[in-house]
Amino acid sequence: MKVRIILAISALTLAVSGFAQPQQQRNAATDDLLRQFTSEKVFWKQLEIARKLVATRDRSVLSDLEVGLNDDDRHLRGNVAFVFAGLGDERGFTVITSILYDRFDRPQGQGQSGGRYTVEAQIRADRYYAVHLLGTLKDRRAVPILIPLLTDIKLNYKVTWALGEIGDRAADEVLIAMLSNQDPSMRVFAIQALGELGAKEALPNLRALLDDNEKSRLGTPVTVAETARAAIVKLQSKP
Repeated sequence: MKVRIILAISALTLAVSGFAQPQQQRNAATDDLLRQFTSEKVFWKQLEIARKLVATRDRSVLSDLEVGLNDDDRHLRGNVAFVFAGLGDERGFTVITSILYDRFDRPQGQGQSGGRYTVEAQIRADRYYAVHLLGTLKDRRAVPILIPLLTDIKLNYKVTWALGEIGDRAADEVLIAMLSNQDPSMRVFAIQALGELGAKEALPNLRALLDDNEKSRLGTPVTVAETARAAIVKLQSKP
């Protein structure tokens, strides 16, 4: 009798070990991603790792990263918050959106484009990056937060991109209004966002821009007309 019990326990142990092996492999992969994330100092590379962490769907990583939600470096803080938001923890979305309104003093951090360091430039870079994170996150709750920022000349072109990435048709009307913006760069970005949104109601407004040969000053120097033409083709091809 004792022999049978011992054999049964041994068989059960082997079965459990067999099922546990994939879990151990998954955890090892997650641990490797965590090590990569915490050691990476280039913010855009770190974001790529953050996206992989989110793809694991393993919420156990949050306890390891929690301290980063208060990091002085807003780019690092934002990347940590992206992982939290992507894994369904509300603190992540809150931290990212708070960076949009954060104008407190801070040490020099990531993401400031060349030139002499200033706090003002760092704040601008941090806010820009927060918009980028919201667009990458594609959380529809960000739309009513982003729309008022279309009047912010330091962020509006990035906000336009983010609205197109999020894909919420609630942004259609305000983006159509941006087609008459005096800045050709804003007209180009608005056209591209409307194409991403599949906003067919914008077609009459886009056709009205087919003679607009002003070029974008930002990104690829395309004209408003050629951008509108491409968007019209894209929208007309949609069912």
